[in-house]
Amino acid sequence: MITSEEIKRKLWDGATELRGSMDASRYKDYMLGLMFYKFLSDKTLETFKVTSGLGQMTESELVEEYTRAKAEYGEQLDKMLQNVLGYYVSPEYLYQTWLKDINSGDFEVQKVTDSLNNFERSIAISGDSDDFKGLFSSSTLDLTDTALGSNLNERSKNIKALILLFADLNMVALQKGDVLGDAYEYLIGQFAMHSGKKAGEFYTPRQVSEVMAQIAAKTPSIKSIYDPTVGSGSLLLTVKNHLYEDAQKNLSYYGQEKNTATYNLTRMNLLLHGVRPDKMTIKNGDTLSQDWPEDPERPTEGVQFDAVVMNPPYSAKKWNKARLKVSDPRFEVAGVLPPDSKGDFAFLLHGLFHLGQDGTMAIVLPHGVLFRGSAEGEIRERLLKKNYIDTIIGLPNKLFTNTDIAVVIIVLKKNRKLGESVLVIDASQSFIKVGKQNVLQEKDIAKIVDTYVERREKEGYSHLATPEEILRNKYNMNITRYIKTINEEIPQDVDAHLFGGIPRKNIDGLKLLQSTVSDVLEQSLREIRDGYVDLLKPVENISDDILSDSRIAEKSKEIEFKAKSYIDKYWGVLRNVDTSSDLTQLMDQMLVEIKTILSGFEYIDIYDGYQIVAEIWKNILTHDTEIITLSDFYTAGRTREPNMVTKGTGDKKRIEQDGWVGSIVPNVLIAKHLYSSELCEIQIKKTRILEYEAKLSELVEAAKVEDSDEANAFGETLDEAGEAFEAKAVKAALKESTKGTVEYDLLRKIEKLFVDKSELSKTVKADEKALKEAVQERILTLTNEEIDKLMYEKWFGNTVDALTGLVEIPLKKEISTLQMLHNRYANTLTAVDDESRDLESTFKALMSELVVGQ
Repeated sequence: MITSEEIKRKLWDGATELRGSMDASRYKDYMLGLMFYKFLSDKTLETFKVTSGLGQMTESELVEEYTRAKAEYGEQLDKMLQNVLGYYVSPEYLYQTWLKDINSGDFEVQKVTDSLNNFERSIAISGDSDDFKGLFSSSTLDLTDTALGSNLNERSKNIKALILLFADLNMVALQKGDVLGDAYEYLIGQFAMHSGKKAGEFYTPRQVSEVMAQIAAKTPSIKSIYDPTVGSGSLLLTVKNHLYEDAQKNLSYYGQEKNTATYNLTRMNLLLHGVRPDKMTIKNGDTLSQDWPEDPERPTEGVQFDAVVMNPPYSAKKWNKARLKVSDPRFEVAGVLPPDSKGDFAFLLHGLFHLGQDGTMAIVLPHGVLFRGSAEGEIRERLLKKNYIDTIIGLPNKLFTNTDIAVVIIVLKKNRKLGESVLVIDASQSFIKVGKQNVLQEKDIAKIVDTYVERREKEGYSHLATPEEILRNKYNMNITRYIKTINEEIPQDVDAHLFGGIPRKNIDGLKLLQSTVSDVLEQSLREIRDGYVDLLKPVENISDDILSDSRIAEKSKEIEFKAKSYIDKYWGVLRNVDTSSDLTQLMDQMLVEIKTILSGFEYIDIYDGYQIVAEIWKNILTHDTEIITLSDFYTAGRTREPNMVTKGTGDKKRIEQDGWVGSIVPNVLIAKHLYSSELCEIQIKKTRILEYEAKLSELVEAAKVEDSDEANAFGETLDEAGEAFEAKAVKAALKESTKGTVEYDLLRKIEKLFVDKSELSKTVKADEKALKEAVQERILTLTNEEIDKLMYEKWFGNTVDALTGLVEIPLKKEISTLQMLHNRYANTLTAVDDESRDLESTFKALMSELVVGQ
């Protein structure tokens, strides 16, 4: 019972271990290529089994039966498989044959090369050959590359290890639940993170893809989607994920990619995600040099699509190698060619040319396209006058692994109403830092998409720019011209600095406190002069008064009630998911509903609540619901699986089993609730061990005091750093000392502490082992009631408190502002001057005493 998350971890850990020093952007071609070949082999065997009407049998038996059938029916069998799949893998070239050769010691790298070449030949005669042609070309998978090993033996060893990585994965079974596609996409993302600047050639960060895809997926009746710079195909697939199942089945995918290795990656990625060959048209070519796709019957119109998404190379230099003219149908709308030094608008105009009349286009570009002048300024003006630009979304910098620059998503449409405003969104400050990168959280993505859908304005975040405004700004769309950053810095007050007190206008600016608990706030203040107040009590006490106020408590209880009702509703739904459940739709439903619930409460940020639920899905529910659908809630609750851990380092690094863990019920919760007395006993013993260590530390410190009894007794028993006793040295010193002396008694005291600590540590270790084993066995006999209790805590243990706590967040923010104001004006300049004069007088007095003393 392995989940998609576990498969991802296994494959990436294996990739990391096997890759060595080879460049990640290069190694991905080998790993993902062989992974796809395993899929083709598994699919061939599965199709042969189904079409032949064979019953249950082992994989090795199936390979034998396929080999026998091939010998008997020859080309007839090949044609049958090719008609069904569009390809086939002959028995002698199966991935399973490689594994058999590895196990028998007969493996040769040349056999892998022969297998890949034979596949290329076998599909050349098929009408579907374009879908599979060149997937394993030597330019992509060169098994003689010295990066795989400096000699044939090294290369053979590394390729064998890579082949074995996929040995126990049934690719066909994994594809049915989209587990295989998810794992493939995950590996592409991981390789991108480790590829530095080369990542931009094949990958768009997930959070950027999500924003663009969710916007594109809002297109009504979407049947076709096109990415002119398709990369790995992740953008196309992300759009697919946001469509209903029926729309997914009827969706046609189009894409073009210049880099051959990446082009191969795209086709593999789409096929592994279950996209049928007849629904995908992917071309290896230069998007700008020659228009594609073209309609021979309408050469000046181009093939048009319901949605166009793209993440092109930024500011591509010398893009016009084909010496295109402005008469090219793609550029006619602009009236001028984009500059040869920056190809951003060339890609945009290409995408717009292929956008259907009722379609949506989303493109991510560098921020400079919004304000650069000359030809780009003319193009921008023409696009705005023709009413094609619908929305501009400013994103944070450092979202991409290959560039630090800030980027924007531009949304274009051809069916906008005359005089309609352009929505401008500034999401540049909505992110968290993860390592060196900035990352959009789920709540940030949701806020952007909701703002786009509702076309709402929010001060400091979004604005509807009218045609008149845009004209006044001379078609410069720099976001700062339309959205001013809210300056939350409160100006300094000179009078308050001179004479003390908090300005009344600053107190009035605490809008939330004034609108909810103004009386509590006023009772904590006293007016010291006109327009200035002082605090009657510490801010901590004021905070307690506010947060315990009945009105705040009432609002908290209301949210608590609604949060519990929400959880109870989905607790029942989540426990009963099965293979017919649409888990993505269920997650979306939960996320939309929590926003609806929280929108009824003023001042609460609904997206903070959204993030709470999104993280439950990300960290827990995605894994657990997948397990539950494979059996049922209570069966999964009583199922355990090996706990695999990595031990050793370097050449001795290995993965081995360390006991068992619950498939969904955490061992730690079983111990906490069902073995609480045992846990308590262990904790008491651990506390005693800490007490022994504290006593030993005290004696070490005493030994550092010169001429003390301890120093005389312990001088030779401390380690080189002088920070701990050495047990052997203590024993040796004890033998040398005389009974009845102070030295002997002190050494005996240390020896006893060592012995007591050692014995207790052994007892704790034995107790922990016994508890661990008891918990592992207890998984199998958990009652339904126990599973309910433990899983409820795992899924929703802190959720009610977290949602209720949203009430306090904006209140605490204003209370913090009150504390800042108090601190700012606590010391007046007059008081500081007085203190300075006092210090000066004290200093003079001290100086005069020194002079007298001389």
